[in-house]
Amino acid sequence: MRKQFLIAVLFLLAATTVHAQTANTPLNGPLIAINTAAQDRIILYDVSNGGQRSLSFGDGWQMPWGFSADGCRVIFTMSDGLAWGRVYSAKLDGSDRRDLVQFDELPADAWGVWEPTPSPDGSLIAFTLLRKDAKANKITSHLAVVDAGGGKPSIYSVSGSEFEPHWSPDGKWLAYISFTERAPGADMASTAVPTPEGQPESAITMLREADLWVVSADGQTKYRLTDFPTGSVRAPRWSPDGFLLSFIYSPSPNNETFWMIGNANGAIPTQLSYKWVAVMDTTWFPDSASILAAARDFQGVQDNTLWRIPLVGNADTDATQFIQDPALTFADYARFSADGRWLALRSEYALTLVDAATGQWSLVNDVPLANTPPVWSPAGFGGEGSCG
Repeated sequence: MRKQFLIAVLFLLAATTVHAQTANTPLNGPLIAINTAAQDRIILYDVSNGGQRSLSFGDGWQMPWGFSADGCRVIFTMSDGLAWGRVYSAKLDGSDRRDLVQFDELPADAWGVWEPTPSPDGSLIAFTLLRKDAKANKITSHLAVVDAGGGKPSIYSVSGSEFEPHWSPDGKWLAYISFTERAPGADMASTAVPTPEGQPESAITMLREADLWVVSADGQTKYRLTDFPTGSVRAPRWSPDGFLLSFIYSPSPNNETFWMIGNANGAIPTQLSYKWVAVMDTTWFPDSASILAAARDFQGVQDNTLWRIPLVGNADTDATQFIQDPALTFADYARFSADGRWLALRSEYALTLVDAATGQWSLVNDVPLANTPPVWSPAGFGGEGSCG
């Protein structure tokens, strides 16, 4: 027992030393930011040398969402458990933490911030502003934008049910989804709104379904990209060239298909698959020629697998597995590095790094299991030594 205790003490001392040395070693990049499964800290992993740094900003749940344009600050949210969070930025060593959104229209416990997304040039941060409407006894969510240095937000939406803001690569547009309600019809494809005889309309359980919208960076131009009579849209993703948006359409919950559409008012969406599958997540290949998807129950494969979704043909038969290795299990949250050289993803919550050119992959075993998608440092990051 005494020997085991001494071994444990020596192990802890060694771990503390490694952590301190890692924290004091400048990060070269490219960097991957993730949090832990417990969401108690943020890990910065340096792909160039395998070094890592652990940042903790308190006892709340901490989640990284992006970096400043120069890569010298990490942007994250922090919340007290399930309570609504706030968005902050901090230097890569964890110092100089800044609260980025000031909103004095409601009490502090009546609003929160979710899914902050920095613009490509780093000047703005788009996010979902959550608000408690005490008079109407409901919660609203609005697309909002704030200067990257912090301040009062500008609210870009009015319906009160918007989510998933995504910047176009040139920073001129924001794509997002907006929910509306309708009464259920006779079946999932019906738009009828029958009211059972003797039952008031207020007793009907309304369906909430989302469509895809786009708004200009200044908030002046806005249009609806999809207008499905039934079903719901999610996961808008810009192609790297900025011409197309991919999205997932579900005619009914958990039955999903791949689609894309051009960014133009009145554009017609293109269906890329027809058989219902479960889609974990999507991103674009750097050349904008195809979509990388993590999907389950696709082409007879039950596990979460990475697929290359072509932009022509039928993905039900024409999609191909990106990595044909059964050892890469439960793959999701795939993200390419800014230069397209690397692909980071989760495999059973473990950070996994893929050589995008060869498809060779490896688990990053010394990094804690992650709860969030990996976030890459931007192309403008020149190493921590270049940060002021």
